[in-house]
Amino acid sequence: MRNTTWRVIASHGTIEEDRGSEQEEEDTPRPGKQRVLPIIGVPETIRRGLTPYRPLFCRDEGFEHVSRYVTGLMLSPNKTLQGIYNVQVWGEAEKPSRRAMHEAVFEAGWDADGLLPLHRQVVAPAPRGRGREVLSLDWTYTHHERGPKMGGVKKAWDHVERRMAPYQTIVTAVIANRERLDGLEVIVQQPDRHEEEVAYLQETVQESYAQMEAARGRCLELFHHLLHRLGYKKRTEIALEVVQQLEQEGHFPQAHYAFDNGVLTLALTRGIENAGKPWVSEVECSRHIQWQGQWRRVDAVAAELRRDHPESVRLVRVRCRNGDTQQRWAFTKVVRLKRYGRTRLVMVHEHEDLSDAPRFLLTDALHWERGRVLETWSERWASEIFHEFAKQVTGLEAAQVRKEEAVQRHCRLSGVAQSLVQQAPASGATSERFAFAQGESTCGQKCYTIAREAWSALLRLVASLLARGHKCEDILELLLPA
Repeated sequence: MRNTTWRVIASHGTIEEDRGSEQEEEDTPRPGKQRVLPIIGVPETIRRGLTPYRPLFCRDEGFEHVSRYVTGLMLSPNKTLQGIYNVQVWGEAEKPSRRAMHEAVFEAGWDADGLLPLHRQVVAPAPRGRGREVLSLDWTYTHHERGPKMGGVKKAWDHVERRMAPYQTIVTAVIANRERLDGLEVIVQQPDRHEEEVAYLQETVQESYAQMEAARGRCLELFHHLLHRLGYKKRTEIALEVVQQLEQEGHFPQAHYAFDNGVLTLALTRGIENAGKPWVSEVECSRHIQWQGQWRRVDAVAAELRRDHPESVRLVRVRCRNGDTQQRWAFTKVVRLKRYGRTRLVMVHEHEDLSDAPRFLLTDALHWERGRVLETWSERWASEIFHEFAKQVTGLEAAQVRKEEAVQRHCRLSGVAQSLVQQAPASGATSERFAFAQGESTCGQKCYTIAREAWSALLRLVASLLARGHKCEDILELLLPA
């Protein structure tokens, strides 16, 4: 049921496409490197969307820098701070240094921890009254081939691409219905370096320490190792903390939960149940259920049903989040699962002849019918759309900063930018470029609207300078310094 792909066209407004430039950190572009359209200030749509976040900042200058950074996350093809700074035009005012922008975004004392709690409060009214709300919990990898020293990056086995790669693990929470989705939480999981630290400690151990300074240094190493062990959190623990935070805030009282087996734990399900909400999760085929008085693997039970009782797997029509209706063949029954107790199990096939491997879904809502379980589960894919959109359009994977706090701020601002795109009006519907949309409002059209506002600001600045007698060479130097 992964038929929920958004139609996204990145309207960056580039003069020539700037491929691969996200890795560049030089102040001066290399010969032959493409330049991008200059950005004049903050487009009005983004400025209006960021207005509720102004109380988080102490100074107007810092808020302006962050607003320009968020604009660059949407419009600049190079979404690092260096790339975003290079396309900024500050008019005839004195241009601040790149270091000033870096400090304002990543180091200044604005309330970065309060950004996403305020963001959840801002976006909470949007999905109300527009159908079933589902909170999707998930995680993703953001790859950084040239950033092994970045905060949260560790080279490990990537089971998606099936290779060793340096990446960050990011835990996300997304609220979605059939019309809209918003990222609510973006947390970078700090990697577990327990094995490397233990190997170092074993290699550097000494039988005795004659000098007090050496003994003190050794104690500090041991204390840091213990601190890292106690501070490490699994992604399942992070997901549980996210649920507790969301329920404590209470902005989404009607939302159900959906997640895959990557975050399914007994503690997570108990936490959701204590909040009085139902959940739907995928479960591994190796799980054991109580079937006719015996504990058996769920895939073995499914094989027996296909062989002996195929009539028990019945047709169900599921309305997906994009409005399409799909056919599935499903069997459901309330069973007992080890440690989880009584739950409703749904075995789902995509083919009528039951030749495909089934998907196994689990929910604590014992009274739900199979169609409702499947429709709730279909909203779980909203998190995958959020990951794809944030990586491709708002720069979730483009951070080039080392400190943990800076990485976390970049990811949070990327999540806020994703919601700002959805608030923008759609334009360009009459152009051939968006003919495929057939009158529907797409995120590509909304990005196009923001790009048009950036073009409008650029043209107004050029017209103003020409009216005041500035030469074309001077305007060109202002927009694209030699």
